[in-house]
Amino acid sequence: MAGEYDTAPLGEVASVRSGFAFKSSDWAENGIPVVKIANVKDGRLVMDGCSFVPQAVADSAAEFALQVGDILIAMTGYVGDVAIVRERDLPAALNQRVGRFAIRDRRRLDQRFLFYLLRDADVRQEIEGLGYGSAQPNVSPSLIHGVEVPLPPLPEQRAIAHILGTLDDKIELNRRMNETLEAMARALFKSWFVDFDPVRAKAEGHDPGLPKPLADLFPDSFEDSELGEIPKGWEVRPFAGIVEIIGGGTPKTSVAEYWDGEIPWFSVVDAPNGADVWVVDTEKKITREGVENSSTRILPVGTTIISARGTVGRIALVGVPMAMNQSCYGLQGKEDRREFFMYFATRELVACLRQHAHGSVFDTITRDTLAGVSVAAPSAELIEAFETRVGSSMERIRAGLFESRTLAALRDALLPKLISGELRVKDADDLVQEATV
Repeated sequence: MAGEYDTAPLGEVASVRSGFAFKSSDWAENGIPVVKIANVKDGRLVMDGCSFVPQAVADSAAEFALQVGDILIAMTGYVGDVAIVRERDLPAALNQRVGRFAIRDRRRLDQRFLFYLLRDADVRQEIEGLGYGSAQPNVSPSLIHGVEVPLPPLPEQRAIAHILGTLDDKIELNRRMNETLEAMARALFKSWFVDFDPVRAKAEGHDPGLPKPLADLFPDSFEDSELGEIPKGWEVRPFAGIVEIIGGGTPKTSVAEYWDGEIPWFSVVDAPNGADVWVVDTEKKITREGVENSSTRILPVGTTIISARGTVGRIALVGVPMAMNQSCYGLQGKEDRREFFMYFATRELVACLRQHAHGSVFDTITRDTLAGVSVAAPSAELIEAFETRVGSSMERIRAGLFESRTLAALRDALLPKLISGELRVKDADDLVQEATV
């Protein structure tokens, strides 16, 4: 694996130490976020749904407070998953069974290079292979320390980390842009269809701040309904009455011809974080024969998917034609041109369902659930106007995801070749410059 480079046990140049064993009584509704195994994903921390401890508890475990640039590794469950801590992740504390690396010999190992070294497929596979325990694999720091790793000269390590970091920086820039664009679209939906801001402005005799043709699509008063006050002329309808509900399915896993094809097959593990919106790739793929011999079907781009069992309420917009499993529903507006309205309306629906389920388990969504929730339906013209206003932003999010996928594929292809010495830094740098222009 290491080609012409020197090698050494990882423990010679770096050490890993597990986080703090917080007690069940330490957890709180808010406070300082705690990084657990589930937060370590694909090279970064994903803090959605994280746990918290009070500031006083975090202070009592101050030596486990994370710092920018810390390299973390999952040592239970998804053994070998790594992440690097960014400024936006802080403050945060480290939980047990997530390890943090410390460089022992800075003359032989660069910290950022270590991050990429741990993401190399061969190194990751070796660490995974060290896992023990049947229910949930575990790996100890001492076992990780024994993994043999290549050690290019320090200047070359830094150059490799810079090249790969350039790709990751562009991916992160796309991610932040997605967050901004999604937040703007979500805020507009909330203003128009949840808070009814333009209607309130007109009802109070104020200028709603919209072009007149658009402002004219909003009524200037409210009326009573079973949902409370809604804009005059809007119709109260069951959510199931405005969407076509599509079921999914799973081809027989015992039939090899149904699997490892070219058709993405969505399950909840493929759901994007809220800001990315679209799902453009999936962990598993199926064949045309798998589609034809199961209850799943191909969903067109723009379909909203909602997970209905297991991890309930995860939402995605279909970014490429794909199928899905039976734990999800596909939702399409019954009228044309309302894909983004449906996506944000579904997010609002899930928020309402969670609120109503407060104190009980929110463990399933059925067709009856969707039929039992009513919404205030605006005019088709207003929905069309919303689609037009947010359409370019939503498509830019999708384009950014495709670009990031391409950049990640290049990074993952260059990584083992650079670490092994098969590819020289100069040649890799030329490739990266072409990809990021």
